[in-house]
Amino acid sequence: MSLRVELLGEESDERETGAVLGSPWPAGAREQAGRIVVGGVDLGELVERFGTPLYVLDEAEFRSRAAAYARALPQDSVRYAAKAFFSPTLARWVREEGLGVDVCSANELALALDAGFEPERIVLHGVAKTHEELETATREHVGRIVIDGFTEIAHLASLAGRHRPYQPQGVYVRVIPGIAVGHHEAVRTGIEDQQFGLSLADGSALDAVTRILGQAHLRLCGLHCHLGSQISTIEPYLTAVDRLTAFLAELHVRHGIQLPELDLGGGQAIGYRPGDASLRPGEFAAAVTARLRERCAEHGLAVPRLVIEPGRSIVGPAGIALYRVLAVKTSAHGIRFAAVDGGMSDNPRPALYHAAYTIRPVAQHGGAPLRPTRVVGRHCEAGDVLAPEAQLPEDLRAGDVLAVPASGAYQLSMSSAYNLVGRPPLVAVRDGLARLIQRRETLADLTSREGAWG
Repeated sequence: MSLRVELLGEESDERETGAVLGSPWPAGAREQAGRIVVGGVDLGELVERFGTPLYVLDEAEFRSRAAAYARALPQDSVRYAAKAFFSPTLARWVREEGLGVDVCSANELALALDAGFEPERIVLHGVAKTHEELETATREHVGRIVIDGFTEIAHLASLAGRHRPYQPQGVYVRVIPGIAVGHHEAVRTGIEDQQFGLSLADGSALDAVTRILGQAHLRLCGLHCHLGSQISTIEPYLTAVDRLTAFLAELHVRHGIQLPELDLGGGQAIGYRPGDASLRPGEFAAAVTARLRERCAEHGLAVPRLVIEPGRSIVGPAGIALYRVLAVKTSAHGIRFAAVDGGMSDNPRPALYHAAYTIRPVAQHGGAPLRPTRVVGRHCEAGDVLAPEAQLPEDLRAGDVLAVPASGAYQLSMSSAYNLVGRPPLVAVRDGLARLIQRRETLADLTSREGAWG
């Protein structure tokens, strides 16, 4: 799709005045005369041009966060987690900022390759990788494939022998370090008895390493783990370093090997509401690399290269969702509802694991007092609740537009076509310019895959 460029206003200097909104808004977001300006663009003007629901992405915020990770660690050690949100435009931004990418499907892999990522800087994940995905990855010489189960080992070795007989396929073993962290059980992936990885505790990870070392067409490059999501303190990562370096030491004793890489995955928290804790890339990198050096020195190991896979912490704070209020009503027990024209089809996170957000009007009417309001979506589900108790003005009415910051990650990437509503458009903003990078999904889009019968 060709890109449309719109100039929204000519007085960009004036737009940069006003009060800075602060977290969880993009760094440059300001309030001017009761209206929100992001990337030099008035959000109300975007709504007038593109309608609602609408997603807005602050390009400068995205790039600055990617650059912060590149400064904190060598660029080859940072791989953007495509699952958070990926598109041709974002792939280009990631590549231009010098990061690698980790992917979880054939389509994510194809998009990364089409965007010009060097195959060596791509990591393929997945608990259930298909034959086609593994074959494509080996044929394209993807840098690392994460082994998540025993059945993949011989299968992958066979494909590597066919597609790259003179260069073994680089692999990681995803291990379960036994660390419970995350605000909801659905996002805790570093614990036992869930579908990801191989256990350190029961010897499965050791067994997988032994099998891989017996495959001539596989090269074990390191260990991988992912603890969970929205991790706001450094301690879980330090504990992971402790347990994984102990395992590296065991592998050194048993097999005489020293693995050159250690991938701690992602999961770094962002602020969804004022006061939420988050992890800064520089502080994270300094603490984790220091602990890694310390533990390797204790075990007499060479220090492996630290690899991380941030996604949410790069794209999440750059995104803003905009909804129009369609109805306001109060229940028999005094609960005020505001129903909007989006919901769980573009943001399933609240329904899946009770994710909490900041919500406020794009334009304030005046000094009306705030009142607890349950913001609900338009879908035929009682669970379609975007915020159970948002503080919104008493005079909120149909037609008002609500803004939800920190909406860049795991919303559009997890969106659906429930009720045939269609996915919302995505507009990128920067320096007073707005650019439509994904158009609104239409009924024709939704029905185009259906075949003719009769």
